[in-house]
Amino acid sequence: METSRPASVDELAAAMRESAGTVRVRGSGTKWSWGTDAADPDVVVEISSMDRLVEHAAGDLVVTAQAGARLRDVQAVLGETGQWLALDPPEAGATIGGVVATATSGPRRLRFGTPRDLLIGVTVVLADGTVAKSGGKVVKNVAGYDLGKLFSGSFGTLGVIAECTFRLHPVAPARRVITIPVTDPGPLVKEILRSAVEPVALEWDGEHLLAVLESVEAAVDSQARSLVVLAGDGEVADQLPAGFGARPWTSGQVGLKITHRLSALSSAVDVVRRRLPGCRVAAHAGSGVLHVGVAHDATDIAAAVEQLRRDVAAHDGSVVVVEAPRDVKESLDVWGPVRGLEVMRRVKEQFDPDGRMSPGRFVGGI
Repeated sequence: METSRPASVDELAAAMRESAGTVRVRGSGTKWSWGTDAADPDVVVEISSMDRLVEHAAGDLVVTAQAGARLRDVQAVLGETGQWLALDPPEAGATIGGVVATATSGPRRLRFGTPRDLLIGVTVVLADGTVAKSGGKVVKNVAGYDLGKLFSGSFGTLGVIAECTFRLHPVAPARRVITIPVTDPGPLVKEILRSAVEPVALEWDGEHLLAVLESVEAAVDSQARSLVVLAGDGEVADQLPAGFGARPWTSGQVGLKITHRLSALSSAVDVVRRRLPGCRVAAHAGSGVLHVGVAHDATDIAAAVEQLRRDVAAHDGSVVVVEAPRDVKESLDVWGPVRGLEVMRRVKEQFDPDGRMSPGRFVGGI
């Protein structure tokens, strides 16, 4: 297996032109095991040397960074001007390119959305070395083919993300975190979302709902008081607790991502608890996402996942096996049924006609 370590877009394009065989892209490796297990590639493109912050137009609230830049390093630079890129996935060391390629988000997706919502420009390199760009550093620029949305969540199967341009947000001057004990978060989440309270995140860890308010001091104080009254309980703090937003699984366990209709949170939690007794559940409450961690040998995982898929389909949902030991992945379809698969296949053929980029890693064997 050959390894390439380009430090610029030009070097990346040259490396792709000169390479032969199948290719996978690696940043910091935090999501290397995500997706379907496939044969080892002929070439691994390490983009960790492409780690520059290319431009920060603070007045326009826009930043451009190379794909190998670590998100936390970009945030540190942006923070010096009171700005931030509103992405907060829990994986330590996550790179810009990896976050976009896997469409990874965190608790604040409730307010700010996912990577594709913040991405306004992208530079990619295709398997034959062609460099393609779309969007730009001006937020209102919507002309051209939107490669950003196409490559977001593509798991490296269309080409290599080289640079990304995002719109930014100001860092809020004050924060309040309200911790509310609740074993069924659904009814309370509905009440919060109907109220005048505007949380940036609503995270449920299986026992407590954590509502995060970020704004000016007077606003977060007022909203925190309103939220405690609405919930009938709650402890108020200024800081996020340790492990906030972490995935509820550890190495060697099975990690699932379950989506559902926003109004079906309680039903989705009930289904998970019945099908996977003893599992750990966490939710981006209000965003329609559950994360589930279960021991490898806790039950017949393949059968439980298939049943879960049938159950959550009734709530417009899906089940993806994010992480699992190899034998578990070999026993089931990691991605499950996906709408628009034929369209995805045609897109794959257009961008990677020889099937060189991460073959077999994505949905339907793409």
